[in-house]
Amino acid sequence: MKLTMTRRSVVASGAAGAAWAALGGGAARAASQAVQVEQWGLFETALTAPGAPEPFRTAVTGVFTQGETTVRAPGFYDGGDVYRIRFSPPTPGAWRWRVESDLKALNGQEGRFEAIAPSSGNHGPVAVQDDYHFAYADGAPFRQIGTTSYGWTHQPEARRRQTLETLAASPFNKLRMLVFPNATIATNEALSPYEKTGPGPRDWDFTRFNPAYFQRLDACVAALCDLGIQADVILFHPYDETFGFEEMAAEADDHYVRYVVARLAAYRNVWWSLANEFDLLKTKTDSDFDRLFQLVQSQDPYGRLRSIHNWRRLYDHGKPWVTHASIQNGSAVLDDVRAETYRSVWRKPVIFDEICYEGSLEDRWGDLTGPEMVRGFWHGLIGGTYVGHSECLPRHKGDGFWLGEGGELRGKSAPRLAFLRSIMEAGPTPGVEPIDKWWEQHLGGVAGQYYLRYFGDAAPTEWALDLPRDEITGGERFRVDVIDTWNMTIEALPGEFVMAAKETKYFFHDPARPTVALPGRPWMAVRVTRLA
Repeated sequence: MKLTMTRRSVVASGAAGAAWAALGGGAARAASQAVQVEQWGLFETALTAPGAPEPFRTAVTGVFTQGETTVRAPGFYDGGDVYRIRFSPPTPGAWRWRVESDLKALNGQEGRFEAIAPSSGNHGPVAVQDDYHFAYADGAPFRQIGTTSYGWTHQPEARRRQTLETLAASPFNKLRMLVFPNATIATNEALSPYEKTGPGPRDWDFTRFNPAYFQRLDACVAALCDLGIQADVILFHPYDETFGFEEMAAEADDHYVRYVVARLAAYRNVWWSLANEFDLLKTKTDSDFDRLFQLVQSQDPYGRLRSIHNWRRLYDHGKPWVTHASIQNGSAVLDDVRAETYRSVWRKPVIFDEICYEGSLEDRWGDLTGPEMVRGFWHGLIGGTYVGHSECLPRHKGDGFWLGEGGELRGKSAPRLAFLRSIMEAGPTPGVEPIDKWWEQHLGGVAGQYYLRYFGDAAPTEWALDLPRDEITGGERFRVDVIDTWNMTIEALPGEFVMAAKETKYFFHDPARPTVALPGRPWMAVRVTRLA
């Protein structure tokens, strides 16, 4: 599949159809007449105003109105004499916009556009649904199968294109990625996020961004949007032994956050991760992250999803500005019961974004086998949570790999995760719930309707089909499928299972067929679905 990294499907501006360089930026002109943008798409107007003494400090806001609805979207300086304002219309119909700015040449400029019906691949942004799950704005469930490639945007163009081609053929619908470069990841790119003030590696002017760096980031986020993949944008990280971006003062941190939010918030596929392994950032306290969370929340007019990722110490995900938990914990998905506990504490969706990675490294965080990687996803699913993937499989010693640089997937887990995604998509909406969760039933689904039982690395030869009594009274009919999660097969058992009460008051079963035969090998699951 050949991909072209353009913003055509997500951006409309006054210069509708203007070229957008493959991995860089292009200056569009201000709209002189109404244009059309899909609902949840991205409207952009580019405004020219010379002479600002500190252009990155210039206040620029787009005020968008439709009837009694008003949305204020922050704008940003994009180099030269160009300022941009981006907006994602939440509803169809006619919209008007007006600029508020402390720069006279910008203040008062105005225009209009029409938001039209979304195309078939545009389901809108993702938000939390029913406490523990996710859904798109149009109501379609979002069943997270995520991956991580921290530094893919900082690689040469050929590698970035290869990464997108790999993602297009993969099951992954969310990608975690860094904004700032990682000093431990190789890159051939000369772009930096700030202008230099001297020859040293930490000689930066933190008041002046390098627009070309962020234009490349824009293009990468837009390309992911074209593929229907959520961009989980990591704002801060601790892997900076060279540049000093993790040691910026609070004023520089806030300036940076405002700039990134102004650039990216209008892309419907953006999620915010305040930091990766936040507890390794010794220059920032929990209070700092509280402030930064609230700054993102106040600057983002769309309320995109927000979280933060831990190393060993957990942030309090119960705080109101956190929408979902992003957790590093491999042991939590060794069974579904441990996975579920996290969500009961916070009553929010839980994504175990890091459970260690499929790989061949000597480091324990990068040595999972393919079956172990897939096992974590299945246990997480049964526990009503979600899990993230990555892999550390260099082709040769010293080569880069997917986790750091993107490129190609070499592991065995990705095809099995595609199979899992098909199971999820055929399952309940918006997602799987734990059933009789604190009594070691190891069942997920919807009580009375749908049940999944996963056996992990155990290899039973049979399973007693005992369904907890919740939502069952007797006489219900079910079909049963035996699923080989590794070999990716589904065997439908003949006939029906008809529920009747057991001698114990807590369970129902079919007295004529009390057990399900299993093949005695690992990685098996059973699916039980009620018949109409």
